[in-house]
Amino acid sequence: MNFSLNEEQLAVREAARDFAQRVLKPGVIDRDRDMIYPTDEVKQMAELGFMGMMVSPEYGGGGMDSLSYIIALEELSKVDNSCSVIMSVNNSLVCYGLEHYGTEDQKQKYLTKLATGEWIGAFCLSEPEAGSDATSQRTTAIDMGDHYLLNGTKNWITNGGTSQVHLVVAQTDVDKGHRGINCLIVETDWEGVTIGAKEDKLGIRSSDTHTIMYNDVKVPKENIIGEDGFGFKFAMKTLAGGRIGIAAQALGIAGGAYELATAYSKEREAFGKPISQHQAIAFKLADMATDIEAAKMMVYRAAWLKDEGRDFNQAGAMAKLFASSVAMKHTVEAVQIHGGYGFVKEYHVERLMRDAKITQIYEGTSEVQKIVISRGLLKGELYVETE
Repeated sequence: MNFSLNEEQLAVREAARDFAQRVLKPGVIDRDRDMIYPTDEVKQMAELGFMGMMVSPEYGGGGMDSLSYIIALEELSKVDNSCSVIMSVNNSLVCYGLEHYGTEDQKQKYLTKLATGEWIGAFCLSEPEAGSDATSQRTTAIDMGDHYLLNGTKNWITNGGTSQVHLVVAQTDVDKGHRGINCLIVETDWEGVTIGAKEDKLGIRSSDTHTIMYNDVKVPKENIIGEDGFGFKFAMKTLAGGRIGIAAQALGIAGGAYELATAYSKEREAFGKPISQHQAIAFKLADMATDIEAAKMMVYRAAWLKDEGRDFNQAGAMAKLFASSVAMKHTVEAVQIHGGYGFVKEYHVERLMRDAKITQIYEGTSEVQKIVISRGLLKGELYVETE
């Protein structure tokens, strides 16, 4: 197996790293503290091509592979995971879903704007009583002949307040269960769409997370994605790719914490020498580096499987499960290495620790990932392939 990155992937890493350090880092503490949406930063991300990296150039995207996208997410997440989650949702969920399952008219009307960052998209699945369970949708879309009448509430919606397009998962035929679920394209300025207040969150505070209410929203029939009843499969297929993006965010958060902890340990002295030379700290750094490297192999492999057109569902779930655990564990260690300075915002690690927690929650909790993994194992789908 070749572990080397190609020239394009190395260039993406350098561009993303430079942008994160030069543009994102200077204002990240203020944006986090005051919940300021990164409007200018997202615009610059679009100009760099980060908002539609995997979309075909035919629709205004970068035409890059999944691994290049994952690398960019990783580098941005080392500094500002609020920006990387905005990018992740637009790429992994909205653009991916439209390009792979939308009609040509839908791609021309919506994907071309989303891939360039002219518009931002949101993926509306979670509900107050459904969470990540796509089979328990209370939101309904009643067939009215020439349109659907959409009613319901979605919550925890990333990009909810700044997006122009929502992909809304809704029940169109309750009697059919999950076979009666569809996904509809909804424009946020349509009558009946109401955006709730921005959530005051523990982490990723500058990204906008909202509850969205739909009250008798008329959705044209041509805005359904796929055949009637395809919504549940659409959500599952799209979320499977989204997990790899979340895993990349977790990998970046852990990597950013490690880099900060390492630099600090070389500068901070105790008992006459840098604390990095004390075994207690050196061993922490060794554990951090080892776990991060293991997580990187899992995340990169999941992206590689996706690029190869092979089944990546189990690999993506494993990568998210492990990488999010590594992010949580080692951001705590980074705070510990910083001592009292780790507890203040100026040194960044406390924010990374807060941001890490969400990677264990969204796109399905750690328990959900274990369900996905165990189901595959019990069906005889081995993760380690011999071919």
